[in-house]
Amino acid sequence: MRSFQVYQVISNAPEQLEIYRFQHPTAGYTTPTTTYRRKNLNALMWENAGRIEWSSSTNATVWFGVDEVPLKELRKVKNSTSQSRRFKAVKEEYKWKIAENGNDLFCIDSKNKHVAAWSAEEKVLRVAPRYVTIIERIMITCFLNSWFKQLGRW
Repeated sequence: MRSFQVYQVISNAPEQLEIYRFQHPTAGYTTPTTTYRRKNLNALMWENAGRIEWSSSTNATVWFGVDEVPLKELRKVKNSTSQSRRFKAVKEEYKWKIAENGNDLFCIDSKNKHVAAWSAEEKVLRVAPRYVTIIERIMITCFLNSWFKQLGRW
């Protein structure tokens, strides 16, 4: 699950546009790093966008370019009974919640506006267009939350 591609779907277009690649080594590493690359659509080249340095399967440091963020800052819990996981981006707070079906995730902003939704069955993340400026934070926090949910450590 830690190696995957991200595509932009354009309405009425015959193909999807690959815009991110996540790569995680599968063997031979005690503390592996998941790297992610972004496609520069002007130069049509892949650029390093960031990485997740895993110290264990449940602890990591995430790099968004040069910004270093501890995993716990991307999955904050308000209190011990909280069912949401919070993160900040551009001085705003967002939270991921488990959908009613128990499998999917959805993200809302501090005003309860829809930001994104993850379909576990389809393996599709849909992001509202107005949040494209924080797409990497949304993708990474979605990936981390689905990873922890899969491990039974929501």
